Amino acid sequence: MPNRSGGVIARGTTLTLALLLTSCGTSSNPTPEQEGSGTAASGSGADGASSSSTTPNPTQNPSTSSEGQTGSASNTTTSAVDSSAGPDTTTGEPTGESGVVRFVAFGDQGEGNEAQVMVATAAEMVCADRGCDFALLLGDNFYDVGVTSAMDQQFVDKFELPYEGLAMPFYVVLGNHDYGTLANDWARGAHQIEYTNYSDRWVMPHYWYTFSSETGGTQFFMFDSARMMWNHDVNDQRDWMATEMAASTAYWKIAVAHHPYLSNGEHGNAGNYEGIPGLPFISGVDVKDFVDDFVCGNAQVYISGHDHNRQVFDPVCGTYFFVSGASSKTSDFVFRDDNPTQWGDDQREGFLWVQIAGHDLTATFYDLDGNLDHELTATL
Repeated sequence: MPNRSGGVIARGTTLTLALLLTSCGTSSNPTPEQEGSGTAASGSGADGASSSSTTPNPTQNPSTSSEGQTGSASNTTTSAVDSSAGPDTTTGEPTGESGVVRFVAFGDQGEGNEAQVMVATAAEMVCADRGCDFALLLGDNFYDVGVTSAMDQQFVDKFELPYEGLAMPFYVVLGNHDYGTLANDWARGAHQIEYTNYSDRWVMPHYWYTFSSETGGTQFFMFDSARMMWNHDVNDQRDWMATEMAASTAYWKIAVAHHPYLSNGEHGNAGNYEGIPGLPFISGVDVKDFVDDFVCGNAQVYISGHDHNRQVFDPVCGTYFFVSGASSKTSDFVFRDDNPTQWGDDQREGFLWVQIAGHDLTATFYDLDGNLDHELTATL
């Protein structure tokens, strides 16, 4: 049963049920095309796959159709923050998102339990009401030790069936539980990449990759923080991220990975995970350094999971940090690092819904019953 102890339940208005009654398919899905000149370093050994900067093909492309404090109910926060991430308007590069990009983010969802199904159903309601173009899976896609092949039954039980009502692409990153008991069985990650070929919704061309909106105004940088915990392929990812960030002409830059930079959950802040700063494979110092060097001040938003709760922080180092790791279970806040949160909840499973339009960001946390718990609007 999901942990419901601790924290404060934040309740909002239940949305009208409007399910998307579209079943999932299993047709072959082509690998997204390479975008621009930036390419990621190739994996080695059993990993084997070559990474790339990607623009989704039309069947995978995100549509761009135009269309508080902890414990408060239905909180809404509005802010305006100067952004250094936007390009010079004299260059002809995007000066905002000229379309509308809308997506949901599920983290630590891979249990195949009742809570995961309820969160998925709530997301169907929200997407029917407010619109969704695609979803992000933030890692720990298959508890407890990942999958053993691309034909593993868990793909059906913990992905295809729970999300059968969400007929959209799911862009995927890996978490520590996707890499086996010690989180360093690298071959297991390759199976999730391979599954891209067998599902018409699962999109994971490599361990790290990028994709953009149709307008090019928003770019997503999907990286593998789980490998960083063991100092595996860190330099390859650093080289890739430096190249992609430098080459990007997108106004909106969204970084996505499993491990948080800031968190009041039991894992805590990068560099001090579990309250053990002295052991790099536990503390997450490489994750912290990566975010410090490439995400802070370069991306407006970083979305992660790992701690099984929902949190939003006011901008730190020029970036908004969201934790959406309660998509199948919850865990209590610990407040080891005592980060000041704009809002947080550790009692209710749920997910994050985001809309980007022009210079405006709307980020909304919903619970597993479809209640709106907290909404942030910001002009960047």
